Amino acid sequence: MSSVRNHLGTLFFDFRYRGVRCREYTKLRDTPSNRKRMQKVLDQIEQAIVTGTFQYADFFPGSALVEKFADKGTSQAVAQALPAAARIAPATPLFRTFIEDWFTLSLPSWRKSHAGTVRSTIDCHLTPHLGDIPVAEITKTHILQMRVEIAKRKGRGGNETLSAKTINRIIQLLHQALADAGEQYGFTNPTERIKRLKQRRIDILPFSFAETRLIIHTVRADYRLYMIVRFLTGMRTGEIHGLQWRYVDFERRQILVRKTFVRGNIEDTKTDGSQREIAMSEPVHEALLAQRQRTGEQAFVFCTANGSPLDNDNFTNRVWYPLLRHLGLAARRPYQTRHTCATLWLAAGENPEWVARQLGHVNTAMLFKTYSRFIPNLTRTDGSAFNSLVSSVIDHPNALPVSTVDGLARASMEIRP
Repeated sequence: MSSVRNHLGTLFFDFRYRGVRCREYTKLRDTPSNRKRMQKVLDQIEQAIVTGTFQYADFFPGSALVEKFADKGTSQAVAQALPAAARIAPATPLFRTFIEDWFTLSLPSWRKSHAGTVRSTIDCHLTPHLGDIPVAEITKTHILQMRVEIAKRKGRGGNETLSAKTINRIIQLLHQALADAGEQYGFTNPTERIKRLKQRRIDILPFSFAETRLIIHTVRADYRLYMIVRFLTGMRTGEIHGLQWRYVDFERRQILVRKTFVRGNIEDTKTDGSQREIAMSEPVHEALLAQRQRTGEQAFVFCTANGSPLDNDNFTNRVWYPLLRHLGLAARRPYQTRHTCATLWLAAGENPEWVARQLGHVNTAMLFKTYSRFIPNLTRTDGSAFNSLVSSVIDHPNALPVSTVDGLARASMEIRP
């Protein structure tokens, strides 16, 4: 019996012709209106079969079954009865073929570190799940099923599964690739209708000023100057490891952030906003002067004995975490030195806009969102000002003009439930 059926969220025709069961798939989503349209076409197919006028190529010109049922004198009279979106689309390459071409063409516009991330995402996640599907036939259901499987994989750092942030990054990369494919082959990007997973907010764990001093004074001697600069400039790991002497301006007391060291390569900073000038505090100035006596003849400020940049894994595993364990401090990533510097600047009363520029933020929005709870009096939004006002009114009702007291009373009455 002929019918319109669903396969992975899209509709297909299921009918018999000359004793053969025929299935012809479309790109139409399973909606009542699409089912109604396809049913009308199916009725015409059945009528043509009954009257002996059915020609397979009239309805499905791109089907592999056309040659099997080919007859001479094929009529095109009923070809227009099939909705354009339901006709068999021109063949498109398999996803594995397209994504390799897309990667090659996109490579010149990426940093090496980003290209490495993309390469890993393609090999580990995208191709294994979507590789054998023609790129124009990938559906929302395919992607959601892939996301379910990816979400079961073990994460890094002891996490049981991949984080929502990582999964969203994978889907975002797929979105970019399919957007280009859609423009090239003329189909709608199925990722457009997929909502991103809600990402859990990660609390920052900056060190207190006392903990910062303890770390600097306890770390092994060959890393003490490095820790001073790292804690008191807010530089990212790649930025401080990629810092070269030509970007240290002692005359103006500035560190020029221009390059970063990522995955063994010196690259430009991730964004234009990351390129900035960091003012040297007195301890940083003195630390860099002392460091120049050690490595001034090398290209990099902080480097190994052979002059190469510090390796992050080596520092983290052999210096950083052992030091925290020795001091009895909670384990946390070295990146928390950046958060520590930001909170110390703000706690000292520095202008938030200046702090944002030092950190490489384009504005203060991220600053307040990330660090506000550590600086309760920064913007007087902790309730202390209101507390002082109402306390003075309650304790000393004559301390304010009568009009002000009456105004407070009226406001209080207006907001009561």
